[in-house]
Amino acid sequence: MYSLLRPLIFRLEPEQAHHTTLAMLKLAARFGLTAPVPPRSRPTELMGLQLPNPVGLAAGLDKNGEYIDALAALGFGFLELGTVTPLPQPGNPKPRLFRLPQAQAIINRFGFNNEGLEAFVRNVRTSRAWQKRQTLPTGAPCQPGTPPVLGLNIGKNAATPLESATRDYLTGLAAVMPLADYVAVNISSPNTANLRKLQGGNELDELLGALDRERQRLATSVGRNPPLLLKIAPDLDDDQIAVIIEALVRHHIDGVIATNTTLSREAVKGLPHAEETGGLSGRPVFEASNRVIRALRAGLPARYPIIGVGGVMSAQDAVAKIEAGADLVQIYSGLVYEGPALVSAAARAIHRHDETIR
Repeated sequence: MYSLLRPLIFRLEPEQAHHTTLAMLKLAARFGLTAPVPPRSRPTELMGLQLPNPVGLAAGLDKNGEYIDALAALGFGFLELGTVTPLPQPGNPKPRLFRLPQAQAIINRFGFNNEGLEAFVRNVRTSRAWQKRQTLPTGAPCQPGTPPVLGLNIGKNAATPLESATRDYLTGLAAVMPLADYVAVNISSPNTANLRKLQGGNELDELLGALDRERQRLATSVGRNPPLLLKIAPDLDDDQIAVIIEALVRHHIDGVIATNTTLSREAVKGLPHAEETGGLSGRPVFEASNRVIRALRAGLPARYPIIGVGGVMSAQDAVAKIEAGADLVQIYSGLVYEGPALVSAAARAIHRHDETIR
């Protein structure tokens, strides 16, 4: 079905297609025209969370938490929503989204466009998926119809100076911690000026230390302490990865998401839109992401949680992420190019892979 719709969707300007497709999906879900697609996959446990399957939606598709129930109907084991910033912001000027179909790639320079924490929290709270998750007993195994785990991804406002970035992340943590199954800290988007400087040195230590202290403080009043994960870039050398590994362990961060989009254009040289500013996702980031995942798995303690994302365009790609060292995988650009069937196909392939190594 998606193969028939994609040419029509691709005739639309990319950002218009993004919003139109999500709005149609939401409408279909509201009138019961979609139903959860249960992949034949063993439920997965990670970080104390029970996930229906190991395939998730990467952050960035649903920045405001407006489409949770519609996306849940596609069969994801978990959804990562956001990135949300404390205050609403429009993001970067349009156009800011570009397709590179010859490379199965996308360039975006959205810049954390979102409606802010107040709207985000309201949308999450009013979703059926979140409300149903609140009725589940703690640690209860997944059953047919169990809604996906909800990860909430936080960032800083563009107007906030880098030296004050920690304040924005603490504000975000306090707002989403009562709602989130896990919290993702995005310091790797290339579309907010200087944000990636937070991935190293004193800036990283200050941020992670403050987040760890604040969540321990909040845990008592909130009554819950969801896992905290850091999302990092693919454009890191071995020394930078080593610094991140040491900081993750020292500051008791529960997991890592590898990776965000890349600034490299090596794989798309000469293609239309290849020189547009922004982060490149899709097929070209696949190997760079896997390199970071392998380095993380080699350097982190055994069984440290890793979510692999970047260039998953097929079921085999999802398995390759697991083989590189990831525990879970996320999809974004693959959904645009291959459609919702990729979700269940990836979950089934990971299930078969797990069966062969048991």
